[in-house]
Amino acid sequence: MFEVLAFVYDNYCDRYTCPELPALHRTLNTLGFVPHQVERALLWLEDLKNAAAHLPSRAPCGEPPAPGAAAMRVLTRTEQTKLGMSGWGLLVFLTAAGALPREELELVLERALAAPANTISLDELKLLVLMVFWGLAREPDALVRDELCDKPCNRLAH
Repeated sequence: MFEVLAFVYDNYCDRYTCPELPALHRTLNTLGFVPHQVERALLWLEDLKNAAAHLPSRAPCGEPPAPGAAAMRVLTRTEQTKLGMSGWGLLVFLTAAGALPREELELVLERALAAPANTISLDELKLLVLMVFWGLAREPDALVRDELCDKPCNRLAH
């Protein structure tokens, strides 16, 4: 599923430029992706599209945060198992940096729980976060995108 999502993210600017699911299904099958992985990814994308349609629009810059914006989020056991410590650390970082507002954090968590594996790696979670930005037709800041796309082992120490 993650290979299919990575292909979609790399080849379509956002969900509005992505072809309708039947056409995308044909394209992915023609390219040789495993059929059951294509099915899972398309269901995941359809659910992302439906969930994104129900998210409130983001507040303009400079507008004060909504009441309860600083509330603490406690993970369920299922979420803890699925994300692991490094995954939750990434989400806390993105939230603290202002890149992932509360509603979008919940969408990321919901989409992570919808992934088929019992646990997801940090790289898979980064892809899911990118796909949530993609599904919302929102471009992450350059530094956030670098954090989500960069491999720490490729970084040089200064």
